[in-house]
Formats: sequence, C-alpha cells, structure tokens
Amino acid sequence: MASSLDVALETVRRRDRVFLQQQVRYDGVQVLPQIWPLAAQRFGDTVAMRDPHGQPPATLTYRQLCDRILTFASGLQALGVSQGTHVALFADNSHRWFIADQGIMTAGGVNAVRSAMADTEELLYIAEHSDSTVLVVQDLALWQRLRPHLDPLPIRQGILLSDQPPPQEESLKLLSFQQLLALGNDHSLQAVTTQPADLATLIYTSGTTGKPKGVMLTHGNLLHQINHFGAAVQPQVGDGVLGILPSWHSFERTVEYYLYSQGCSQTYTTIRHVKTDLRQAQPQYMVGVPRLWESIYEGAQKQFREQPPGKQRLINTFFGLSHRYVNQHWRYQDLQLDEPHLSPGQRLWAGVMAAVLWPLHQLGKRLVYGKVRAATGGRVKQLISGGGSLARHIDVFFEIVDVPLLVGYGLTETSPVLSVRRPWRNLRGASGQPIPQTELRVVDPDSRQDLPQGQKGLVLARGPQIMAGYYKNPEATAKVLDPEGWFDTGDLGWLTHDYNLVLTGRAKDTIVLTNGENIEPQPIEDACVRSPYIDQIMLVGQDQRSLGALIVPNLEALDQWAASQGRYLQVAGKDDEVPPEMPPISLEDEAVQALFRRELTRQVKDRPGYRPDDRIGPPSS
Repeated sequence: MASSLDVALETVRRRDRVFLQQQVRYDGVQVLPQIWPLAAQRFGDTVAMRDPHGQPPATLTYRQLCDRILTFASGLQALGVSQGTHVALFADNSHRWFIADQGIMTAGGVNAVRSAMADTEELLYIAEHSDSTVLVVQDLALWQRLRPHLDPLPIRQGILLSDQPPPQEESLKLLSFQQLLALGNDHSLQAVTTQPADLATLIYTSGTTGKPKGVMLTHGNLLHQINHFGAAVQPQVGDGVLGILPSWHSFERTVEYYLYSQGCSQTYTTIRHVKTDLRQAQPQYMVGVPRLWESIYEGAQKQFREQPPGKQRLINTFFGLSHRYVNQHWRYQDLQLDEPHLSPGQRLWAGVMAAVLWPLHQLGKRLVYGKVRAATGGRVKQLISGGGSLARHIDVFFEIVDVPLLVGYGLTETSPVLSVRRPWRNLRGASGQPIPQTELRVVDPDSRQDLPQGQKGLVLARGPQIMAGYYKNPEATAKVLDPEGWFDTGDLGWLTHDYNLVLTGRAKDTIVLTNGENIEPQPIEDACVRSPYIDQIMLVGQDQRSLGALIVPNLEALDQWAASQGRYLQVAGKDDEVPPEMPPISLEDEAVQALFRRELTRQVKDRPGYRPDDRIGPPSS
C-alpha cells in the first residue's frame, strides 16, 4: 500500500508532466552545445541578449549568438583545443562570457570557471588544479595580474574577452576576442563526439575551509536541469529576463541555459544599474538570491518612511489590511506552513474573511503597491529565488505587491536545483517540491535511517543532476556521495504531507546551549531582519546559557529613530557636522542597546513556533 508521501509525489509528477509538455523541447539532444543551432533555427531574429553595460555593449539575436559560439569554438580548435581539453574561464557577466562558455564546450573542451574578481591565489590554484592548458580572461588587467605566475603552470595559450591589443609575449601567446573570432572564421569547425556522461564544467566551491573543491558537472547533469525547469517556469518566446547574478554561478548559469533554450531575451545588468534596468527592460523574469529581494523590500520601506506622517499611517493601514488578507487567502488555499491541517470549516471561514478584505487589498494595490510593482518594471511574471532560505516577511511583501516569487533549493554539487515551488502549489516558507526525476530523503544524521514525514533530519538527494564527484578528490567525494548515489546535502529539513521540503538550517550550524537545547539559527535570523533597524544578523551562543547576536544595523533607519528622540546618531566614518541643538548618541549608548533588545525580543516572540530558548540575550532569572 502506497504511503501518503508516495501519493503526494505521484500527484506532483502527474502535474509536472502536463507542464513539461508545454515547454520548448530538445528531445534527442545529447550535450548542451547542440541546443544553440536548434534555438537559432526556432527563434532566428528574436533578440537573445542585450549587454548595455558591456565593453563593448552588444545586442545579439539567436542567429547571431549561435554564429559567435560556433566561430569562437572554431578558433579554439585552431589553437589546438580538442575533446577533453581543460580551459580556465575567469570572467564576469557579459554576452562574451556566454559565447566563451558555450564555445569551449562546442569545441569539445571542459571549462573551469570563476569570477575575475577572485583573489589571484585562488585563480592560480584553480588554473593549476583543473589541469587547464588554455586561459580565457576578462581583460588585459586580469591577464597582467596573473601573468607573472603562469610559467610554472601548464597554460600554453591565453585569450582575452576584450578587444584590447595583447602585448607581445615571448613564451605565451595571447589573442584578443576579435583575433580569436578572425582565426575561427578561417577554420572549419570539427565535430566532436561528446557524450552525456562526459565532463562539461568544473565549478570550484568557495573554499572557506581549506582549498576549494572542483565540482564535476557533466552534460547530462546540465541537460537534466534544462529539460525539467518547465515544471515551474513557463516563459514565452521573447519574454524579457534581467540577469544580475554571476553567470559562472551554477544557479544563474543553468537557469540562463533554460531561459535561452525557450527563446527569452536577457538583459545583463549590474548592482549599479539594476534599478534603472528594471524600469527600462520591464522583465517578465529575474533570477536572484534573498539579499536581492530584501534590498527591493528595504528600498520600498525607505520610500514609505520618507512620506509625511499622515501618508505613512495610511500606508501602514493598507499594509496591515493586506497582510490580513494574504494570511486568510493562504489559509483558504491550504498554503500556511504553520497550519497544515485546517478543517473544511476553518478553510471556509478563511475564504469568507479573505473575500471581505479583498476590496480593501485591491484599493491598496491601486493607491500604494502599484508604485512598488512599477519599480520592478511592472510586468514580472515570476521572480526565481535560490541560494538560501527566504524570510517570511519578504514572501508576504511580494505577495501583497502582486509580484510572484518562486523559491528553489539546491547546491553547486546538484547542478544546482533539487526542488522548487510550483506556481500551483507556492507554499510559503518551503523550498518547493522535487523537480522531475529527483528523489529526496530525510534521515537521522547518525543512523541514516529514514525519518517519518514531518520529522526533522538530514536531507539526502538522488537524481540525474547529482555531480560526478569532486575533481581529483575521491576522499571528499566519498564523504558526501554514497555507492547508491545518495548525496549528503549537509542541510537539515523535513517534508510536508504534500512533499514540500522545508529547510531548518545547516547540520553544522546548529547551536547547542548549555541546557542541551539545539537551536537552528536561520529561522530566528530571518525573523530578526524584519526589524527596520537590523540590516544583517548572525546568532552566536554555542555552549553558552543563551543566544547572542552580531548585528549590522540599518544606519538610515537608526538615524531617523535618533532624530525622533531629539538626538544625532554618531558613528565611525560619518562625517556630517553634529547639529548644535541635537546631542550626539552612539551605537554603544544604552538607549540604542535597549532599542535593539526590544526589537530582538519582539521579532523573536512574534515568529511561529517561538520557544523561551529562542530568546536572544541573558536568560531571565
């Protein structure tokens, strides 16, 4: 007899099959580069990418993009790159990054990728450890930074992604981007026999504990992601995408592959230009991490705080009413994580309350929230979030302003997506249901025995997107990947009755107090950053009687609070003159410390599932 989880998983798979039939398919494609000639045929003169801030700026159609990729690959082959050649690619977002990435794979090569802004020592380690013989870099400045250290390495050829004229090298040949394309135009591209199980890329982990590890992702790993993202995201040809995350990062990279495979038009932006580009590009999709959505939230809060007192009260009133509407609406749809088993009567009553509040919520959208949505361009179909858990108040905020937000979960080692919320089952607080062909288990961290549904444990995953291992590091591979193919994510979580994964923290991040209580810091940190006075927070307290916190304050909000107290906030690096009528106050002042204690207590107590041990600060006597 099938368990309730088995039934729930079959429901997910059945609905996924319906959605997947609607995406542009690439059946028969064996390796990633085979997609782009087919995309050029299907989408032709549709704009594939806009790079307004690139050096140089560029706009390419799908036909032009495919042509550049093939020409770049021909140039690489003319230089001796063949099947299995390892190529280090050190550069940041641009249309040329994508051309180089797919040009390397088209030529039969394997790329090892990293940001151009990484430390010199780290880049040299990756170049050497990856056995790269060709080095592709962003510009001449990076080449000159690395060049004095390259002679002991197996690097025999350098390529710039810029048009800067390369200096004359005696021992190491260097070509500009245009020189490589010219070389490619003079040579015919030779077909390669790459297979799905062959290595496509090496993505090196951050190396916060020791040297970074090279995650081996195959063409099959990457194609699995492209072939199954349609279960959650269904773009139309020509839909706009705004890209801001590093293209070499596994999350941005595979979602970009998918969106390009569907005929989308992506605009590359930067932190400096993102606000302007959101309004001008008016994207339907954007991929980001929680910090990006938090910055949009904080920007809106800043605008609200700058309004006259009367208007602030009106805004707060509407947000309060809409918050109530959203909560009742979610209860009616059975989308409240902390209330998973409402009775039919309770759900019906929630529906009635939502209907009563709906007109006021609509009025708020017209008078207040429309301006926030306009700041995102006004046409967003979905924001796609990964790279960490999302605080509940961010989920609520984007629901109120009518900007759909889907959250996914995964790691570099899993290509990266393991699960994602579905538009038809967007359970806030969860990290979504497994994408097709993916298995998730929650086990006891010590015994590795399966735990019942709803019980917290270690999350294991298995599927076609799991890495081939860590490059030249079988010991590290064996620690996380067992003989049956189960990957140890290192994350703690539990499964809901409908197979949504809820993450509660990292196994190694658990704080154990002296009373033996285990505290997962992430949910408490997520609650605390709701305070307007807290920008970032990290809990501490291992082997202590109570939790403590390291806080990065929101100085702008704190400034306004100080002014309301008739004081002037004085902090290091702030060179404003102190108004003579306002006595200064510092972060160390008892009044400021008391404000933070009140905020921490309020936010922690207000969160669902509060326990006395969650309190931050000395234990009460």
